[in-house]
Amino acid sequence: MTDIRQQLIDYISAEAVFHGDFTLTSGKKATYYVDLRKVSLDHRVAPLIGQVMIDLIAGVPDVTAVGGMTMGADPVAAAILHQGVARGLSYDAFVVRKEPKDHGRGRQVEGPDLAGKRVIVLEDTSTTGGSPLAAVEALLKVGAIIAGVAVVVDRNTGAREVIEAAGYPYFAAIGLEDLGLN
Repeated sequence: MTDIRQQLIDYISAEAVFHGDFTLTSGKKATYYVDLRKVSLDHRVAPLIGQVMIDLIAGVPDVTAVGGMTMGADPVAAAILHQGVARGLSYDAFVVRKEPKDHGRGRQVEGPDLAGKRVIVLEDTSTTGGSPLAAVEALLKVGAIIAGVAVVVDRNTGAREVIEAAGYPYFAAIGLEDLGLN
């Protein structure tokens, strides 16, 4: 385990894990909630997220862009973009809206042209795999090639199985056991 990854785990454990009764986006109930935006938008932690996620996806060839459904994936994509530049890498970022805009160019996927480009779909925390698959659907419509799905925290609630059953590699940087939540 890298020191940077352990630092990220420590920040998430201390500042982004909340205990109580929660209803997740999926509608499922949970006794804890990992609110990754508490740390992904923090100046101390965002660089760590970028570094850990770059390490996670480094073996996926020819990826040109990263991103996913707004809002959770946005700071993760920005962290990867910035940390990539610091390492001499050239990952662009994109944002997938839940619905196409009803004005302007009417786009659902914002950012660089992704037609024919290999991309990694991101998610901050995964539960069912629904959000990344919704992003995949929008990305396929603009001609992107899905190289995989990468999440910062995997809740171990079936997302991996759903993503892999859809035919996409699944990468998770941190699991529940890393956070002492298993």
